[in-house]
Amino acid sequence: MTLPASQQLPPPNAGVQAPYRLGPNDIISVSVYMHPELSTPQEGIPAGVGGALITSDGTVSLPLVGNVNVGGLTIDAAQQKINAAYATYVNKPNVTIQLVSAQSLRYYLLGAFSTPGVKYPGHTLLLLDALSLGGSVDFSNADLYQAYVVQNSQKLPVDFHALLVEGDLSQDIMLAPGDTVVIPSASAEDAFVFGAVGKPGAVPFQSGSLSLLQALSVANLDLQNYTWAELSQVRVIRSHGASADFIVVDAAKILHGDALPFALQPGDVVFVPPNGIGTWNQVIAALLPSLETVSSVLNPVVAIAYLSRNNN
Repeated sequence: MTLPASQQLPPPNAGVQAPYRLGPNDIISVSVYMHPELSTPQEGIPAGVGGALITSDGTVSLPLVGNVNVGGLTIDAAQQKINAAYATYVNKPNVTIQLVSAQSLRYYLLGAFSTPGVKYPGHTLLLLDALSLGGSVDFSNADLYQAYVVQNSQKLPVDFHALLVEGDLSQDIMLAPGDTVVIPSASAEDAFVFGAVGKPGAVPFQSGSLSLLQALSVANLDLQNYTWAELSQVRVIRSHGASADFIVVDAAKILHGDALPFALQPGDVVFVPPNGIGTWNQVIAALLPSLETVSSVLNPVVAIAYLSRNNN
């Protein structure tokens, strides 16, 4: 099931190269034509940091005009503002600004990268370009289905598997400064089991695999006495990017050997409904309190706001 476009989280500036905006710790050079004494750095003087440092409050200290606030401005806008500041003291000043070091634009790459950490690209990047900053990705130990981008404290529903394995460039979104890209390790993944079980919550994968019956056993479902649970109607919610599969599994047939084992994937949400719950709306209503307790680690498409509106 794919979410309606009106309820998907829109990729920020997808495919559009946004102009760089100045921020704290950026270093710029300021050249005032025919006035080398006002330029930064000045000719013949050791450059130090190589220009003028933008402080934490977004201001830059310049000769004669003092502090000028350029935080959040593009290079062109900052150039116009500084030019206007010098116009008070210099007749028809001609100011040129260059970005020496872009330290305010940073991305955080975490997880199955060969070189994870903080990256300073110098300009905004599409997701694929940003991934290259982390070196190679260990696909043998990476869970692309549960990978995500955090922007403004929200997980964006980007389908990394479609992007990296299937070549779906619609998932190649433009990142914003400060975004965090997380590709979890497949060796440290969980599924989640809720409903008519004795021990609801996360169930870890063992050596990269976990079957439905194994997960139900760990969650303390008594498979020899299941008259109190509808094992023929076990529900599995499997998310990937901006879509999700809603699967009904007949665990009773698997238990009796009449069906093949059902392999879970990291991030799957399993619900064993008590007697009387049959529709997806009823399942979701029963799941909501449990999902709230683990919402921070779920794929964004499993967020309560989506689940409660899009299933029948």
